[in-house]
Order: sequence, then structure tokens, then C-alpha cells
Amino acid sequence: MPEALKTRIAAREQLLGSFVKTPSPMLCEVLGKSALDLLCLDAEHSPFDRLVQDQCLYALRSEGMPSLVRVPSAAPEHVLNALDCGATGVVVPHVTSPEMAERVAASAQFGAGGRGYAGSTRAAGYTTKAMPRHLDDSAAQSVVVAQIEDLEALDAIDEIATVEGIDCLFIGRIDLTVALGASSPAEPSVIQAVEKICQSSVNAGRPVGMFVGNIDEIPRWQEAGASLFLLSSDHSFLLQGAANLVSAFPR
Repeated sequence: MPEALKTRIAAREQLLGSFVKTPSPMLCEVLGKSALDLLCLDAEHSPFDRLVQDQCLYALRSEGMPSLVRVPSAAPEHVLNALDCGATGVVVPHVTSPEMAERVAASAQFGAGGRGYAGSTRAAGYTTKAMPRHLDDSAAQSVVVAQIEDLEALDAIDEIATVEGIDCLFIGRIDLTVALGASSPAEPSVIQAVEKICQSSVNAGRPVGMFVGNIDEIPRWQEAGASLFLLSSDHSFLLQGAANLVSAFPR
């Protein structure tokens, strides 16, 4: 159930999820029936407006599928919108400093300097959940993932990894590749950066996750401490399914 995701991440269970890049509640409903541990709506790179995000989260909740939203930015309103709509948690891109990580963590929780309260949301049961329970549930269940993908973040990674309220660091390896001026995520400079983030996370007792394009790399990064993997996407599933059908078709 969605309520267990925060606990499972903290326990460093090996979790497998995927990105959803198509703003479609029906597609989310279908993928919600899969055996994946979670799905992440990619509102940073795909056109998820507030209404379709709400509909997609409803579809995932109806199937009992834990849901993250990779929000467009660290703006507090993006975090609030995702959580009010019923997301299990958020992935916040381009977290570059411990101070920014602290602001992100605060924006996901109620209280001074944090998330504004409304009892009329899906997350609050449309006024059917008492305020004390909603406050407790949010603190106990809302997942906050900080995406690390910039050179500034690499310089401050030891401090970022210790920020309370951040449940997991997620390595944005492609943006790291661009930031490092590399031409491939397999270049040594990129690998060294990923290893550095993993080591800092392990040292701080902070779970770490990542996307990899080559699934054969998974054992290496599991050994380095990674436990949350968001792999592939609905687009890739469609293209691969079509390719498999074409390949199998007798001509």
C-alpha cells in the first residue's frame, strides 16, 4: 500500500519503479495493475497540468500503487499540489545545497514555513479525516526525494545527505553527464560522480536511488548502496512492445 513506501525506502528495500510520461489516467490505471513497487509521474519533463495530475494520482491510488511526482521545480506550490492531490511523495529536481534541501523538506510538511493546510483535499479525505490524523499521516507517510544532478550539489553532497526530512537522494545521471561536459553517462567522470553520491549517502545513512539505461549495471550500484531504481518509462514500454511484435511477426 502507498502508506508503506516511506518505510520501505528507509529500510533500503530493493524497489523498482518507472516513470510515467504520458498524462493519461487510463494508462496510470493500467500500469497500476503491474507488479512494480511504485510509479513516478514526470511532471518536470511532460505536460502534466494540475487537473490531469490529479486524475492520474486518483487512478494510481485506486489500484493501490504508490506514486511519486517529479515536480517541475522546487517551488513550494508544486510540492503542495502533488501531495494535496494524493501523491505518496515528490521527487524534487536540481537540489543543489543543504539549505535548499531543508526548504524542500519543509515544503512537504505542515507547519511554520511549510505546506499550507486544507482539509478539503483528496489527501485529507475531502474533510472526512480529522486534522490531527491528517497531520500525523502526512508526517509519517509523505516521501521527499532530492534529485542530485548539478556540480554545485556534488560539491555539497556530504552536507545534503545529512539533511533531516529528505528520505532519499536520487541521482540524475543524464544531467550530471551534461554538467560534467561528458558525452556519455558511462564516461569515467560521470561514474566517479555517481560513486561519490552513493558513498556520501551510505556514510550519512541516507537511502539513494537512480535511473540507469543499462539494467546490467544494477548489481554494481546495488553493491554501492543504491536501493531505489526508477527505470524505463511508459514510452519505452510502448516502443519495446511494438518492436517485439514486429520482430515476432512472420513475413
